[in-house]
Formats: sequence, C-alpha cells, structure tokens
Amino acid sequence: MHTHLYTNALLTTFDQSKGYCLVDDGVLAILGDKISYAGPSAGIPENFETDNVTPLGGRLVTPGLVDCHTHLIYGGSRAHEFEMRQNGATYEEIARAGGGILSTVEATRDASDAELMESALRRLDCLISEGVTTVEIKSGYGLDQETELRMLWIARELAKERKIRIVTTFLGAHTVPPGISADDYIDTVCIHTLKIAAEEGLVDMVDGFCESIAFTPAQIERVFKVAKDLGLKIKLHAEQLSLMGGTELAAQYAACSSDHLEYLDDKGVKAMKDAGMIAVLLPGAYYFLKENKRPPIDSFREMGVQMAIATDSNPGSSPMTSILLAMNMGATLFGLTPLECLRGVTVNANKALGITDAGQLIKG
Repeated sequence: MHTHLYTNALLTTFDQSKGYCLVDDGVLAILGDKISYAGPSAGIPENFETDNVTPLGGRLVTPGLVDCHTHLIYGGSRAHEFEMRQNGATYEEIARAGGGILSTVEATRDASDAELMESALRRLDCLISEGVTTVEIKSGYGLDQETELRMLWIARELAKERKIRIVTTFLGAHTVPPGISADDYIDTVCIHTLKIAAEEGLVDMVDGFCESIAFTPAQIERVFKVAKDLGLKIKLHAEQLSLMGGTELAAQYAACSSDHLEYLDDKGVKAMKDAGMIAVLLPGAYYFLKENKRPPIDSFREMGVQMAIATDSNPGSSPMTSILLAMNMGATLFGLTPLECLRGVTVNANKALGITDAGQLIKG
C-alpha cells in the first residue's frame, strides 16, 4: 500500500468547530488514499514506516479546497448580456425577454457531448490549478429529459478525466422552458427525468431555483418530495432576488444548504440553524449583477449558521472559475474574515454537499 510522509509543515487541520486549529512543525502521514496521522512531529505513530518523505519547508497545508456550487457544463456564451446590463437592463428583464438561462439552454441543447466536455474541462482545470479537490456540478441547462441526463453523464465523465471528486446535482427545476406551464413542466418533465437520473446512478443531490422568475415553494416541494423518496440529498437556490420562503421549505426537508440568500430574513436564518444547514454565499453573482443587498452575515454569525463560499461558475451571472477570487470577494464584499473564508471552502463547503470524509486534516 502506498505510504507518504510530509514533514516540517504548518497544518490547518480544522479538526474542531472553531479556529484554524494550527499545528506547528506538523506532519502529515498518508496510508493508501487516507490520512493516517496529522499533527505534531513528536506524535507520529512509531509503526508508520515509509521511504517517501517530503519536507515542506514550513509551508501551510490546508484541506483540499471545495467549490460547492457550480454550473460548469453549458454551451454558448452570454457575454452580450453584460452590455445589456450596462445599458440599464436588469437580470429579471433579460430573463423575461428570453435571455438569461433560456439562451444558455438553447446553446447547450445544440452542443455535442464532445463540445460540452471540452469546454467544461477548461473551466474545471482552472479550479484544479488553485487547489480545488472537490467540485459540485449541476444540470439545469437542458430542461428536457435528454439534455438534463446528458449533462449529468458528462459530469460523471469529467471525474474520469481528472483526479477530482465531483458531486452531481440535478437542477431540472432551474427555470420554466417555453411552451409549457411551470406546473406541467415540474410534473411531466422535471420529476420524470429526476427518477431516471436516480435509476441510472447519475445524481447525488437535487437542487431548485425558488424565485419569482422560476418556481414557487409549492412547486419546488413536489420535487423535494421525490428527492426524499429517492434518498437524495437536497440543496436550494433561494432568496437571491426576493424573499420567497424557499429556505424555510429547504429546512423542512433537512437540506444540506441554501444558496445565495441576499434577501433571507431572521426567520429563515433561524430555520437554517435549527436544521443544521450551511449558508452558501455566492459573491461572484452579487458582484456581477451589481446587487446592493448583502446576505445577512451578522445574523448567520449571531445564530451560529456556518457559511460556505463558492464560485457559482456559470455563463450569465457569475462567469468566474477562481475559488481564490470567490474567497477574496467574500472578504471584501461580504466582510467575512480570512478564517471564515478558508473554512468556507473546506470543512463548511463539504458539509454543504453532505460530505463527511473530507474537509479536515484528520485521521481517516
């Protein structure tokens, strides 16, 4: 079995609920694909033997970084929408005029598997180059059975192309495609496709967009009921543009996270706390859409809701592929501390994906 010893490191273990949990003169011992020891050099187990020793010269070692909210797979470009916004159009106006998500849906449906794979790999490689070892990837730019399943299949294939952990999320309830009512879409397309995706082993989590330009809490709940029956983890886009009560619904279904949250109120924060949910902050979308209402950071702190940070990498509202920039924006735009930013892309980001075997430098 492969063994490796990394010595003379400053470890950020996060093996407790608060602080960096720093270890000076730290040692990281690897056995197979697991950590067998992380701590001071004096405490390394006597029975650990290896010829593979790498001194790190006092460098900081953190858990692998996690991007827990992305839309990496899509076709086309929406760069022209930036010019529309600069000329006064709002995100909602662009969406209602047939732009926004729907324009990406059309381009994604038209793209081949190879084209979608190639463009997604470029974005994924940007994240990997900055230390990302786990990434969540959503569907949601298909809005029909064939393309939604294709997107999830490609996400699974990406994990074969790179040494990275990929969590796949079904986001069939992203927006309403033309020519069908929201209710009919949920019942005849979205839920039907979700069941097929689960049967084929393509999906780990289920998400939705609960917003005035997308779906109501009642419509999202129909999807969540099926997700629960299928044993899938749940998360939700909520309270980005208005207060819809989506976060409280997600809490009722023991969701791992609620994401965006600019318009969340204290009632919603309390629901998140009681349900043990993670608040996933997406400062890239806040910045790019020129929002002026920040998520309730102080309420999260006061009520003990843990926060994560993600890129929300997507073609329209957050066209970025840098987890480090997302951390910087979390600090400069949302006022997070460096500790909150680093926990937000490690231990807390893993919790937002329901992952329990990563995010900390601890045995196992």
